[in-house]
Amino acid sequence: MNETMNLLLNRRTYRDFDENYTLQEEELQQILTAARQAPSWMNGQFYSIFVIQDKETRKQLVDWNPGNPHMLKSSVFLIFVGDLHRTQLVSEAYGTENVTGESIEPILVATTDASLALENAVIAADSLGLGSVVVGSIRKHGKEISELLALPEGMFPLFGLSIGKPVVEMKVKPRLPEQAVVYYDKFTPYDFSLIEEYDDTMEKFAEARETKKWSIKFRDYFSAQPTMIIDQLLEMKKLFHR
Repeated sequence: MNETMNLLLNRRTYRDFDENYTLQEEELQQILTAARQAPSWMNGQFYSIFVIQDKETRKQLVDWNPGNPHMLKSSVFLIFVGDLHRTQLVSEAYGTENVTGESIEPILVATTDASLALENAVIAADSLGLGSVVVGSIRKHGKEISELLALPEGMFPLFGLSIGKPVVEMKVKPRLPEQAVVYYDKFTPYDFSLIEEYDDTMEKFAEARETKKWSIKFRDYFSAQPTMIIDQLLEMKKLFHR
């Protein structure tokens, strides 16, 4: 197995970091450059990356999201935002109408581009002997974070990334059975027992932060009212088209 494959197959999430470790400027720059080199639809690069250095800002983020104290304790915290503001500037420069608010497609494209950049940053951090954890729950406070970062119209926060030197060793987390994820040429139905099998696997894995079975966790999540920033954006589009 080559070095890259070994890195990918052994990737894991770290949530506990050495608070005294300072990320070197060269390391941060390598991570940011790797993120920006990710694939992007039409090379549009519909995202931006905010390096959150101010401690008070990071404390505020933890106050809103107390389940993720690493946002303050990690060496660096990045916020990836969907960026449709840049295309608005382009439209204004050419004196043309910008209709990104009339379709969900630009939000999907921006989210995809930001996700690809995020994954590049995760792998780059791993390659430098660092650890990281993705924070998607910042979207619950998307409006507040937008104000905190002074985001202009067309920018919306998607996820954060804590990066630092791990102090607790983590195990590689098991994934769903391949038969429930990978298809060749067309969809093939699978028995729900595969999900139950995965529930058992995750219970044996016994990650302390998990208090519910995998299937129960997502049963509950998708039966609750949506609260994320994307839901707010979609609701705004509904109002726009009334």
